Amino acid sequence: MNKMKLFLPALSLIFAFAACNQTEQKTETAAATDSVSVSTPIEIELKDSNVDMAYDQYLQLKDVLILSDSVQTRTSAKLLVGTLAKITGSESTAKLANDIANEISLSKQRVIFTSLSNELIELFKKSEITSGSMFVQFCPMANEGEGGYWLASETEIKNPYYGDEMLNCGEVKETIEKK
Repeated sequence: MNKMKLFLPALSLIFAFAACNQTEQKTETAAATDSVSVSTPIEIELKDSNVDMAYDQYLQLKDVLILSDSVQTRTSAKLLVGTLAKITGSESTAKLANDIANEISLSKQRVIFTSLSNELIELFKKSEITSGSMFVQFCPMANEGEGGYWLASETEIKNPYYGDEMLNCGEVKETIEKK
């Protein structure tokens, strides 16, 4: 019975990893056969200048997590804290950014990034977008198989939870755009 309890989670992790590798292989194959397969960032503009700046700073934070740079992650998070402090109702979100800024462990920064992303996704969904689109992406393997969402300005997957380890693991779950 104990062996079965250990076997099932391990088996599901293997399937999730295989799915992510399969996505990566498909992307590489598509890139090799189709020169237009690489997506370009879509410029987005939000009506509230502070929310717009928070989105840009969030993308910068996501990008340094992709590079697995914990020092630059702290710096990017500090910038985001200041901007979020200017947005009414974003106190808990600013605290999460501050927690990332004060954390030295890359793996812990990435765990906090999950909560930060969830809160920012909700903020941006409620914000007025004047042009462009943002993409909600998801990796099923992030956070020890619990999964994790993040925002991107393009449809191409670049996973901030694993960086080079599984750069293309994930999928676009939703597009947020002008209503």
